[in-house]
Amino acid sequence: MAAETEDLTAKYEAVIGLEVHVQLATRTKIFCACATSFGAPANTNVCPVCLGLPGALPVLNRAAVEMAVRASLGLHCRVNPVSRFARKNYFYPDLPKGFQISQYDEPLAEHGWVEVPAAGGGAKRIGITRVHLEDDAGKSIHDGFRDSADYTYVDLNRAGTPLIEIVSEPDIRTPDEAYAYLTALKETMQFLGVSECDMEKGQLRCDANVSIRPRGETKLGTKAEVKNLNSFRFARLAIEYEIARQARVLSSGGRLVQETRLYNADTGETVSMRSKEHAHDYRYFPEPDLAPVRISAEWLEQIRADMPEPPAEKRARFIASYGLREYDAQVLTGSRELSDYFEAVVKACGDPRLAANWVTGDLMGALDGKPIEESPVPAGRLGELCTLIAKGEISGKLAKEIFARMVETGDSPGVIMEREGLRQISDKGELDRIVNEVLAASTKQVEQYRSGKTAVIGYLVGQVMKATQGQADPGAVRELLQAKLSS
Repeated sequence: MAAETEDLTAKYEAVIGLEVHVQLATRTKIFCACATSFGAPANTNVCPVCLGLPGALPVLNRAAVEMAVRASLGLHCRVNPVSRFARKNYFYPDLPKGFQISQYDEPLAEHGWVEVPAAGGGAKRIGITRVHLEDDAGKSIHDGFRDSADYTYVDLNRAGTPLIEIVSEPDIRTPDEAYAYLTALKETMQFLGVSECDMEKGQLRCDANVSIRPRGETKLGTKAEVKNLNSFRFARLAIEYEIARQARVLSSGGRLVQETRLYNADTGETVSMRSKEHAHDYRYFPEPDLAPVRISAEWLEQIRADMPEPPAEKRARFIASYGLREYDAQVLTGSRELSDYFEAVVKACGDPRLAANWVTGDLMGALDGKPIEESPVPAGRLGELCTLIAKGEISGKLAKEIFARMVETGDSPGVIMEREGLRQISDKGELDRIVNEVLAASTKQVEQYRSGKTAVIGYLVGQVMKATQGQADPGAVRELLQAKLSS
């Protein structure tokens, strides 16, 4: 079956576009002062505006606009100086107004891009068609209650939560590219402080428009919109299934219809939900209660100046300025907080590669999956440890012992070294004495070295390190042994 599916999909090229809804990290809703906090009792974060009561007028949240502009700039979009809200009309129990306030023909921003790794190496740009502001609907709850078989419950706490919708161009060709695009999008939103993007809390949701066409064709095929994609993994699996399903239909002589489908995570299949609506079905018309959104050049530049460095640019800078490997730069820009921590260590010790090794190695191991904000070792103190290593004042082995104590106690390396006597042996006379004792006790290895088996010096270095309890510089020990063995 898998081989058959692979043969079918090989005949066709997939054309994929993604629509991603991102919840903005504002404290209050987009058109009223109700809180956006997650987990409040049902229908408590509501007011006449988000309940759609007659006479209630919306007031636009300035912070939501600023975050949306920041997101647009992070996606390399052109921010329009004037954008307008419209009413998207449809009826559903969790939409008490009977319409969603969105943006239609005059969105906030357009014509951006996201860069993802290309299949054959290098990078590929996925175009962004538009970014627009809108409010969220409430939530219909279909199960979890004793009478759920007969009733659907509605929680309107989410109604009016500020969203941006990011619509990609149909530039994506594979499920893996879709996964990479979503990953880059999420990373950018989190880095810029626009959203936490917690999918379990509904802060990032994705719909996929999928069509196929014979390879070599340029005309677009009939698309299906796949909804209910609540994880990146499910998005990839749903797109894989949908490509294979459409290929089977066409190859058997069938005809595809434009429709909305849902992804069932339990079965791994998409199922038909309804025929696809067109824009005119929503009866868009200008929102009469809200003035146009005007972004002045001065305001735009102020937002741009206050933005943190986006992750892709920071990654490129780490490679170019610090000489880091691409893998290390990728790890260290996994979050804004981690990249800031790393740069603080670099500032304290002046050695980027050493700092990268310790942050991605020993520190990550100590954190064991916890975020960098929970690090028991402040960046400045890790920088102190790296400085001691760089100056040759402690060996790598001794540094690891000190670091373990730092994790346990939170103390600085200097305090630990003083308290526990963990100092590198700097007295040349003392080191010379210990080396002589090791050589005297290792006559067999000395003879082997002098007969040409020079690899045995590793054993001798180890014996000296053991005798000094790791407090000797291994490099200095090796040099001293070589000098004595060659004389």
